[in-house]
Amino acid sequence: MGRGRFKAKPTGRRNFSTLEEMVAGSSARPRTFKQVQQEEAEHSEEEESEESGGETEQETEKKKGILDISEIQNPNLVKPKNVKARADDVESTPELSRREREEIERQRAHERYMRLQEQGKTEQARKDLERLALIRQQRAEAAKKREEEKAAKEQKKSEARK
Repeated sequence: MGRGRFKAKPTGRRNFSTLEEMVAGSSARPRTFKQVQQEEAEHSEEEESEESGGETEQETEKKKGILDISEIQNPNLVKPKNVKARADDVESTPELSRREREEIERQRAHERYMRLQEQGKTEQARKDLERLALIRQQRAEAAKKREEEKAAKEQKKSEARK
């Protein structure tokens, strides 16, 4: 029995909905009294609307308070105008801002540079190719030197055995 000023809060096990329950639209959580009343009211309204048949939704839906008497409109609300597109407007391209134009130019210049780089026509590409040729030559010389040393070592071993 705990001592203290406050009572311990009742803690119950939490129930979480599974994916199947969410898809099906039902959960393990019981409906509240208000939810049951709302469902019954909706069900009775549907039956009444089916029986009357001729009534529209506006007549069945009543507004509360002053809204029933007058319709309030916002004077600051600007209603969208219906603007028809002309053939001239559709064919012409929109004007680009300076930043957009510069960005497009920058992208095109970069693409052009990369194409030239692939072809080996820029200075950087030439330097890279020269460096690669030099490295290949050094590697070939190192491989040749290793082969010679290996052959000399094997020859020494064979002479030592004799």
